[in-house]
Amino acid sequence: MTDFGFWHFAQKDPSALGLVSPDGTEYSRGALFSESNQLVHGLRARGLKTGDAVAVCMPNCKELLSLSLATFQAGFYLVPINWHLSASEIAHLLQDSTAGVFVSDQRIAETASTAVELAGFNADNAFSIGRIPGFQPFDTLTIGQPDTLPDDRTSGAVMNYTSGTTGKPKGVQRPLTGIDPETGAQMATGLLQMLGSKPEDGNVNITGSPLYHTAVLVWANASLHLGHPIVLMDKWDAEDMLRLIEQYKVTTAHMVPTQFIRLLKLPEAVRHRYDCSSTRRMVHAAAPCPPDIKRAMIEWWGPCIYEYYAASEGGGAMVSPQEWLQYPGTVGKAWPNADIKIFDDAGRELPPGEQGTVYMRLGDRGHFQYKGDERKTRESRIDNYFTVGDVGYLNNEGYLFLCDRKIDMIISGGANIYPAEIENQLILHPKVADCAVFGIPNEDWGEEVKAAVQLSEGTSQSESTTAELMDFLGERLARMKLPRSIDYLSELPRDPSGKLFKRRLRDPYWEEYESQV
Repeated sequence: MTDFGFWHFAQKDPSALGLVSPDGTEYSRGALFSESNQLVHGLRARGLKTGDAVAVCMPNCKELLSLSLATFQAGFYLVPINWHLSASEIAHLLQDSTAGVFVSDQRIAETASTAVELAGFNADNAFSIGRIPGFQPFDTLTIGQPDTLPDDRTSGAVMNYTSGTTGKPKGVQRPLTGIDPETGAQMATGLLQMLGSKPEDGNVNITGSPLYHTAVLVWANASLHLGHPIVLMDKWDAEDMLRLIEQYKVTTAHMVPTQFIRLLKLPEAVRHRYDCSSTRRMVHAAAPCPPDIKRAMIEWWGPCIYEYYAASEGGGAMVSPQEWLQYPGTVGKAWPNADIKIFDDAGRELPPGEQGTVYMRLGDRGHFQYKGDERKTRESRIDNYFTVGDVGYLNNEGYLFLCDRKIDMIISGGANIYPAEIENQLILHPKVADCAVFGIPNEDWGEEVKAAVQLSEGTSQSESTTAELMDFLGERLARMKLPRSIDYLSELPRDPSGKLFKRRLRDPYWEEYESQV
């Protein structure tokens, strides 16, 4: 056992701040330490053994992180579920993960109850924060349980489910290591330490994105294991984030480009009302960031905007703000012990400068499987490399540039068109609050470019607005990349972290077309 990890720091200084919950309540390290230990004892009393799964479906809250700390030291799999899913979708994940315990929140009482019924889940092992009829109160797991470290501690793992863009979500399951939790915690903090974070070095993390996302939970857990307090947000709001950064002298965060865009679209007076000088490592990932947006953030917050490229399955690449300014648009070079290659559709490795599918080398713990889907596991790999379907290229210095997801690429008249390139320009127009670009059927060209736009507050839909946006794009893009038409929506279908569900925009056009042919 090493002198490392949340449990070490919590015993060393139990009164230190551990977590600020979304309602502003502050919890000490000692309080989290006690609850997470009680949860291990309580879960084992319910019959859970090493290798069993605990499914959690709830908004960001203190209890979710306590459960994460508990499962990590008890050898359980934690299965985070998006609490915005339908009852049938949640039921599928409960069944597929073979979870032994399910914890949810009264905010989705009806959905959670229906999911348990559809899955045939044992209601005696369903617990709720707040009241859900038929569920046991959450504190049933902790009342009467000791708050001491449990015996037989061994590292657990998170089993995230892929977003299911090409079918039902699949669990990304890695074998348990059998190592002690402190050693596991040291390994889990590698990315933060790679960025220069050290144990108890004064860093404060703000978590504004949903913890059911892979990287967000990884980042939060890593912060706790380094002895860094977490400021937890429930529903992300641009100005509220600025307020919390100033109040708690926040230094680190895991963000997405959509959040940068919304921060930059705040009125100038609001943006400069708050002191953000404490920021050190505001890391972003999950989607390509428009270069002009990233440059504007660096100008505002200084050289603290880092980026990495990875997936639930593994990774990856990383780039510092200084490197990015030298190679604008890159998502970085392969980090230590990783490697990236570009392959064509025939499985041939491509040289620098040529576009193809991005593959990353499987790391020491990277030999995952898609739970219950050997075919998908096999088809995602070439030798010891895997892909999630992104298209990109490497430059001569080894920096990776992404073009788009292969599934999102538009092929019009035989030409490859990447929606991200168009979106990166369209979002810069002051009348555009959000946008998406995708391909729809065209009998002559195969596909044509369609844009969906959410207008900024105070802007109305009109022919003159469309003409203005088209002129704006026409000054920046080749004619073949210009949208043939624009749909205006009150809001684009994104989840709370900013992830866009582009299929919901694109699929109706193809379904209508296919019904007519």
